[in-house]
Amino acid sequence: MHTTATTRTYTLSDFDFELPPELIAQHPAPERSASRLLDGTNPTPVDRIFRDLPSLIHPGDLMVFNDTRVMNARLFGEKPTGGKLELLIERVLGGNQVAAHMRVSKKPEVGTTVSLLGAPGSHDHLSATLLGRWPDEQGQLFRFVLSNDAGDDPFTLMARHGHVPLPPYITHSDSAEDAQRYQTVFAKNPGAVAAPTAALHFDEALGRGHVSASQNRKPGGSPDAQRVV
Repeated sequence: MHTTATTRTYTLSDFDFELPPELIAQHPAPERSASRLLDGTNPTPVDRIFRDLPSLIHPGDLMVFNDTRVMNARLFGEKPTGGKLELLIERVLGGNQVAAHMRVSKKPEVGTTVSLLGAPGSHDHLSATLLGRWPDEQGQLFRFVLSNDAGDDPFTLMARHGHVPLPPYITHSDSAEDAQRYQTVFAKNPGAVAAPTAALHFDEALGRGHVSASQNRKPGGSPDAQRVV
C-alpha cells in the first residue's frame, strides 16, 4: 500500500495567536534581573527568575551579546496640508538620506518636504524631503533626506529630536524611563531600531559579574554603525 505525501502551504495567518492585552506588560519590572525565566532544559519546564541564569550555564558555554544601541528612530511631523505623519527610520544611507517606514493617511508626492517635530524648546527647522521608495520603486520603505539649520547628520538629529521606537503593543508614549530601560546595559554601537529583548533582563551585576570568565563571552551585533538593524 502506497501513501501519497501532501505538502501543506503555510500563510502568515497560520502563525496568528491570541494574546490578551491584559497579559502584555506595559512597563518593565523595577529590577531587570527580577524578570521571569522559563527553564526548558529538563523534560518538565521550570519557572525561574532571570538572575538564576548563571546556574544554568556551564564552563565552555558560548554567550553572544548584541551590543547595538537602540536609536531614537521615531519622528513625528506633518505635511504641508496639515496632515500628520510618522517616520520610523530603519536605515541610514549616505548624504543625510534615510530609509524609513511612513505612517500617514495619504502618501505625499515625491519631492514634498514635511516638517518634523523637534525636541521641546528647539528651533531647529527640522524637515524631511521625500525622494521616493527604497530600495527600488516597489520597495516597502521610503527614502527621505533629513535637514535642519545646523546641517546635522541623521544620527545627531535622531538623538536630539527622535523618540524611542517602542513596539506597537506598548500603548503609552515614550518616556525617560523607556529611554533608559529599552536599552541593554552593554549597548555601545548605535544602529538598532528594536532592542534585543532577551538581553534587556541583564543588569550590571548579572552581565559583568555573575556571568564569569569561565564562560566564553563574545560581542555581537552589527559591525557597521551606519546600518540600522
